Amino acid sequence: MIQSMTGYGKTVVAYKEKKINVEVKSLNSKQLDLTTRIAPLYREKEMEIRQMIAASVVRGKVEFAIWIEKDAATDAAPLNTALMENYLQQLRAFADKQQLAANTDWMQLLVRMPDVLTKTESEVLDDEEWQTVRQGVEEALQHLVDFRTQEGAALERKFGEKIDNIERLMAAIEPFEKSRVEKIRARIIDGLKQIPDVEYDKNRLEQELIYYIEKLDISEEKQRLTNHLKYFRETMADQPGQGKKLGFIAQEMGREINTTGSKSNQAEMQNIVVMMKDELEQIKEQVLNAL
Repeated sequence: MIQSMTGYGKTVVAYKEKKINVEVKSLNSKQLDLTTRIAPLYREKEMEIRQMIAASVVRGKVEFAIWIEKDAATDAAPLNTALMENYLQQLRAFADKQQLAANTDWMQLLVRMPDVLTKTESEVLDDEEWQTVRQGVEEALQHLVDFRTQEGAALERKFGEKIDNIERLMAAIEPFEKSRVEKIRARIIDGLKQIPDVEYDKNRLEQELIYYIEKLDISEEKQRLTNHLKYFRETMADQPGQGKKLGFIAQEMGREINTTGSKSNQAEMQNIVVMMKDELEQIKEQVLNAL
């Protein structure tokens, strides 16, 4: 089955008064291109988080983020009242010494003083909280994989349609392929008849016609293209992570279609080849998004 490289996953887990958000999104890339934004408390686990992402995502341009939301009531910075009392004593002593008028709004001045509203405690990540965060990371990654699988199913249907179209177009070439042999033979003989007083060996002409027609024969190209189409289907049904392989198969399909076009000396056949190229080009564009 196919997975897309485009995906999105998000989950929110709770730990005590915290609401922990985990978000991951991915786009196309030839390899894993990972950027992270991790809340300071969890940065010590960044390498473990990166390993988890690499195991689930495999390939793609990935943006990962963890941030914390706290209840405003519990997250408010507490007033450092002891420091405020000390500032107040110093300010009053200075005002008395300088014989300044008493300030009736000491509070407005005090809350602007250094460190009055500064949090001094530092958080330490414990095992219980990390297990909660880890679970959130795993859930977000699973949501991403589910999203990629859903998008991959749509890609697989699209590829199936294009492969079917190429097979139908290849079958549509066959009537023109058979009739052109007689047309080539008749055109050459008519051309010889129009040359006055020309004599030719009919056996030698037949040999040359066979050689010429063999050079225009597309049986091998059709057989190889049939094999490539079958292999493409088989690869789609294989395990995820076959995007590069599908791209290589599409390139080989293109070689056979191009060779068929170069050997097609009839307008009808060339028109069909153009339509085959159009179908294949759409496959090549979409296969870049396959994991």
